[in-house]
Amino acid sequence: MQVTLNALPASLAEFRNLSLNTPDEVVAGFLCALNLYVKNPNEGVEAMNLLRGPRPMTPYDSQFLRDRLRGKEYLPLAYFAGATPQNSYVPTQPYVLNVLADPRPQDIEPGYLRLFIATPGADSPRPIKLRQKPSTGEWFLWEYSSPLSGIRIPAAQDPWA
Repeated sequence: MQVTLNALPASLAEFRNLSLNTPDEVVAGFLCALNLYVKNPNEGVEAMNLLRGPRPMTPYDSQFLRDRLRGKEYLPLAYFAGATPQNSYVPTQPYVLNVLADPRPQDIEPGYLRLFIATPGADSPRPIKLRQKPSTGEWFLWEYSSPLSGIRIPAAQDPWA
């Protein structure tokens, strides 16, 4: 599955215009929300609330984002095509995200979906878990800590490079 964006949202208003109708679009929206968070934490939290649906961000969730993204402004863009440690994770445009299917879907409980995203900054793809709201069929972010874990730092910031 592939999601292509001509531009990344620069504001919450632009984020609200994203299509978030399919699981892969929700995953792309997650990276857009993180990128928005780096620029404006309040708007980034509101974007995350939209993605989380009936389960809004708690103060702990906000602190988790702040801790994981502090000093790693490159992290949200690292999963888009063309982003590498060598080019400081600057993706090519338009922004293309390859979303990988779960190789073991039988391991996930009904009503949930696990998808994966990859970056050249990590040795293996990172899972994101979504939950479907039965009454509407909408998909929402459920578990997303793995893409926020450490990746290789950009070569320009690496004293050993």
